[in-house]
Amino acid sequence: MNTIDSPLFGLSQRLPPSNVQAEQALLGALLANNKAYERVSEFLAAEHFADPIHGRIYQAISRRVEAGQLADAVTLKAEFEHAGILEEVGGTAYLTQLLTAMVGIINAGDYGRTVLDTWLRRQLIDIGETVVNNAFGADAELDGPQQIEFAEQSLFNLAADGGTTGGFITFERALTDAILGAERAFRRAGTVSGLTTGLRDLDSKMGGMHPSDLLILAGRPGMGKTALATKIAFGAAKALLSEARATDPNGVPKATVAVFSLEMSSEQLATRLLSEEARISGDRIRRGDIGQKDFDKFVQVSREISGLPIQIDDTPAITMSALRTRCRRLKRTKGLALVIVDYLQLMRPAAGTKPDNRVLEISMITQGLKALAKELAIPVIALSQLSRQVENRDDKRPQLSDLRESGSIEQDADAVMFVYRDEYYLEQKMPKEIAFDGSSDKFNAAMDEWQQRMDKAHNRADLIIAKQRHGPTGTIPLLFEGEFTRFGDIDLVHSDYAG
Repeated sequence: MNTIDSPLFGLSQRLPPSNVQAEQALLGALLANNKAYERVSEFLAAEHFADPIHGRIYQAISRRVEAGQLADAVTLKAEFEHAGILEEVGGTAYLTQLLTAMVGIINAGDYGRTVLDTWLRRQLIDIGETVVNNAFGADAELDGPQQIEFAEQSLFNLAADGGTTGGFITFERALTDAILGAERAFRRAGTVSGLTTGLRDLDSKMGGMHPSDLLILAGRPGMGKTALATKIAFGAAKALLSEARATDPNGVPKATVAVFSLEMSSEQLATRLLSEEARISGDRIRRGDIGQKDFDKFVQVSREISGLPIQIDDTPAITMSALRTRCRRLKRTKGLALVIVDYLQLMRPAAGTKPDNRVLEISMITQGLKALAKELAIPVIALSQLSRQVENRDDKRPQLSDLRESGSIEQDADAVMFVYRDEYYLEQKMPKEIAFDGSSDKFNAAMDEWQQRMDKAHNRADLIIAKQRHGPTGTIPLLFEGEFTRFGDIDLVHSDYAG
């Protein structure tokens, strides 16, 4: 195709969209009455003006009004004269001309939105040209899928930076929303107003999982983070299915649970779910060490849970922009109730971004996950690793400071939970006879003490809620069956629970 025949050729000859008259009328209104600034200050910035001179004048007006000073032709003339830039902004004559360009102060908001709209259009043209140039090979580092992610991320950033949504919500509306939330809790069994986790005591402590919340589930390797996240996904999916079939036995859930498994394949995750429900060792399943009876049970359970609304994405090292796009698509096509990311440190920031360090990279990811939770009005659970400093302490129970790149994770999260199993560490501390120099009495005493602690910790796990914006913190005891990697509720007598 000849260049002149290309559809893009005609576009390249057009002038970028702008509205100089609207810019002049707006500046004239602002100079005539500074109260007009209130109509545009929330969404308009100096860089939105097509004419850089207008941008400088608007910036000066903004600075003076924000400081509680008068901003008119006289004061701006003096300020520009003092800075030696009066001629650069057109001189005294141009400031006077702007006043004559004013149509009416009441129209200032409309003029401001026109200026913003033309800026957005110019940005879209820049993004489009970058997309075309990259497609022609301007950036050799980006392949086709990465270019798509880069384009999506650019559009998302523009929407976030240039959008005019938001603003105040009346107290009456906020109260109505609060009453509706309380009504949902009242009508649901167990006082759970949010989406259930499938764990009784956790639901009781948190009231379920709530829209717009970012929940961090952290722990050292071997603690069972993925198993607990799988349990929560399974519990939420069962609740969604039960809700759909409460009135219609063939009802289809209105929403689904999305699991982004960056570490395990979808097959491994499904095997773990089957092992938990069928109560057959996952290790035996992988080795084929099961009899006909176990296999039949395995198949039966798979049929029973096959209708659960769970979607698994096992893309390794997925980027934030790709995850966001897939969640939006799932929300639009099947509905979306919960997102689980396993795990945070394996994610990559958006394509085309190059953070200076790992802390900044994790910060971009957690901010992106929190923004996703708010945008789609869903809870997001992100699993996270803990730093090795836990292993260097006598008390292995995790703390907020143990989070890798903890500053950004702790700041962005609405709740931070730690999985801790004392049994895991006790197994490593089993007394060795050789350490007692042949003293069998001391060895036997140490073994007795160790066995008592092991008996108490056996099949026990603690879920430590270290941070919760909307509720209390504390420790929730859970049942953990290592053979099936299965978490569940645990019933304890009062004295045991207190101790």
